[in-house]
Amino acid sequence: MSKKLIKIAIAYDFDGTLAPGNMQEHTFFPSMKLRAKDFWRHANQIAKENDMDEILAYMQLSLDEARDFEHYGSGITFFEGVDTYFDRINAFAREKGVELEHYIISSGLREFISGTPIAKYFTNIYASGYRYDANGVAVWPALAINYTNKTQYLFRINKGINNSYDNTLINKYLPEEERPIPFPQMIYIGDGETDVPAMKMIKYQGGIAIAVYNAAVGPTKEKLSPKQSCENLIKQNRANYIAPADYTEGSDLDRVIKLVIEKIRAEVVLKGFAG
Repeated sequence: MSKKLIKIAIAYDFDGTLAPGNMQEHTFFPSMKLRAKDFWRHANQIAKENDMDEILAYMQLSLDEARDFEHYGSGITFFEGVDTYFDRINAFAREKGVELEHYIISSGLREFISGTPIAKYFTNIYASGYRYDANGVAVWPALAINYTNKTQYLFRINKGINNSYDNTLINKYLPEEERPIPFPQMIYIGDGETDVPAMKMIKYQGGIAIAVYNAAVGPTKEKLSPKQSCENLIKQNRANYIAPADYTEGSDLDRVIKLVIEKIRAEVVLKGFAG
């Protein structure tokens, strides 16, 4: 009789984690002939003038430019190795007696992510998105995910709530042993400050936070390099490990993720001998 697979969830931010920069800057802005700096400056101005959430502000501004978004996802360029990473890491995990579930938790648009070739690998894509009319035209923001409310989606994964709308179940008490994926069997992968609440929470709950960075980007007079920002996350005890956002086989990140999977598996197995 085959042994039951140990379930581990990996939750990923998207922008700066799986793909360089912001997803809008890959194909959406060029096709709309928009300058990224002008767009984000305008969105932030709308937020400030209306005491408005910045995510809702950029979503409104995007809606002013277009009403169909999913096809823009096909042009998103990923970090090295992402295109083959999911099949490889799933196969590795299964060899170790582990079943992986992959999730996105992003302030970016779920429409863009759904249009990418890697969308099929995710159990759920928790990301900002629109409500559509009967003709399939985007008419209103349906969900806005910012850096603070990302944490609730980790609880949804933990409790097996595969949607964004049910606030009854997420607030309902559920004993730890009845939760489909305990926090110590969860990994969060993000790239910086907007992921701090999620990283801090997953660490506090016994999970693992991995901070990744674009090694091709250096520091400027105004800001630290992505690597320096990630190093600060370690110093501030907000992440467990850091690595360049290189998902190729044998890379530092690939090795870290595999070691973490083996670590979680070993701890679950050892727990069974604890009586």
